[in-house]
Amino acid sequence: MITQVLVLNGPNLGRLGVREPEVYGEASFDDLAELCRSTGRTLGLHTDVRQTDDESELISWVHEAADARMPVVLNPGAFTHYSYALRDALAMRTAPAVEVHISNPAARESFRHTSVIAAVADGTIAGFGLLSYQLALQAIAAMTAEPAPVPGPEEPAAP
Repeated sequence: MITQVLVLNGPNLGRLGVREPEVYGEASFDDLAELCRSTGRTLGLHTDVRQTDDESELISWVHEAADARMPVVLNPGAFTHYSYALRDALAMRTAPAVEVHISNPAARESFRHTSVIAAVADGTIAGFGLLSYQLALQAIAAMTAEPAPVPGPEEPAAP
């Protein structure tokens, strides 16, 4: 069974490759999307990669995921630091959610040090460039994997 995963990206992430390449790297958003799809295929996940600069649209996608019990990898961009509406939408999730960041917000400007999203995500992966997304997808795959059967108690040895 293939698990559907939404990989959601907030404001300015559609500008990857041209937005502060010294911070976010040279890869484009299309490169990121292909990396996520390829990684997903390897892990048995179907990844639907989306990006918006619109907070309302991002919240609608989180609602869509909650209604479908679909895992989410979320890079909220600047919404990380102040969008209580996005935080509240993510709190309604019904499947695993991992917050990701290309850069390490804790090593940047002080206003980036607080995430209002982190408390309602299963975890946060940050600072590894596009590898952050691959690690998040690995975490989703592990969290959604069918548990291995637990062996029953062994028969007592015959006397």
